[in-house]
Amino acid sequence: MDTPVLVLFAVGLVLLGFEVVVPGAIMGILGGLFLLGGVAVAFVQHGADAGLLALGVAIAAVLALAYFEFRILPRTRVGKRMFLKASIDATSQPAVAVSETVMGKTARAVTALAPTGLVEIEGRRYEARCDSGFADEGARLRVVRVESFQLVVMAEAAL
Repeated sequence: MDTPVLVLFAVGLVLLGFEVVVPGAIMGILGGLFLLGGVAVAFVQHGADAGLLALGVAIAAVLALAYFEFRILPRTRVGKRMFLKASIDATSQPAVAVSETVMGKTARAVTALAPTGLVEIEGRRYEARCDSGFADEGARLRVVRVESFQLVVMAEAAL
């Protein structure tokens, strides 16, 4: 193989290597395009045999790079600082109510319900809709049913 093919391969592999540390897919896409460019140049300048050899080398190099990045690098001192090990167990959405556990219970409005908002039952927050209209923040409400993953509540005074 000659210099243009080697340069295109080297640039492509460097860009693919940076894909691990740079967010987004731009580096990976550019790296892949450079590798394909190297294979294309090998086909055009040296024929089918050299082009197929270049394709095989490109595939082997990408596989070797992926193995290094995902098997060897995370075990190194630098890799341990680069890769995340912790996971987040929290959720960003209120819990989905199970009708058997909340039916008939008293709820406190965490936000104003006009007619939807958040209520708290026994320390857990749920999304709710108030059938008796508007409910102020802090209002005492009673759960009357569960519909489509949402509690339906009514003001205790309206019951």
